[in-house]
Amino acid sequence: MLQGRTALVTGAGNGIGRAVSLDLARHGVRVIGTGRTDESLQQTREILLREGLDMDIRVCDGASAVEVETLRHDLANERVSILVNNAGVAGPVAALTEVEVEDWDATFANNVRAVFLMCKAFIPGMVANRLGDVVNIASVSGKRPLPNRTPYCASKMAVIGLSTTLAWEVGEFGVKVNSLSPGPVDGPRIRSVLSAAAERTGGSYEDAAESFLSRTAMHRMLSEEEVAAGVRMVIETDGLTAADLDLSAGMVAR
Repeated sequence: MLQGRTALVTGAGNGIGRAVSLDLARHGVRVIGTGRTDESLQQTREILLREGLDMDIRVCDGASAVEVETLRHDLANERVSILVNNAGVAGPVAALTEVEVEDWDATFANNVRAVFLMCKAFIPGMVANRLGDVVNIASVSGKRPLPNRTPYCASKMAVIGLSTTLAWEVGEFGVKVNSLSPGPVDGPRIRSVLSAAAERTGGSYEDAAESFLSRTAMHRMLSEEEVAAGVRMVIETDGLTAADLDLSAGMVAR
């Protein structure tokens, strides 16, 4: 049941986070979207306003303990029962031995620390109300070799481990925790990664894209809207918890 619930969506200003915010709002959910820039969040909100809908927006860096605590305080009167941890970064495209420590730390801060902080801040309210759904966006890349993407892959596997363990900690209180692992999703991020891969190998962008998509059964990328529908499906499926679901156009994760 979605109607009348309140969802907190991170990274709501663009990409998957925007698609999730729009999809949930269109299904009767009160959406609170967070992100680092007000401008991108406003753009998401304007799409809904044109449809006669609305959402609340809050600027917040999920990797900052101070900013997440401020957000928790500001939303103390909101009954947040859905948390979608979507915000993240692609990280560097480089062999492990060439990765800078700062880039490694930044990848884990955005992809793992932020999930931890948001869960720590908002799960107690769900436990108190005995109602909650947490969907953490991971990646099939966390479960299969992807050369030159070690920081990203390791961080996404960490998200899966966090999710399954947390589900066992809060399941008896009516809170479900799952991770959703998309495969290649069309958008600026994947295009940037493929461009970097092409540059590194000396090949073309088209060759890099073909190599990547050849690993999927459907030989295509997902749309952001497909991932948003997947998030909604996870929330709406009673009894589904401690699960990691691949949504990858058939990309084999293991």
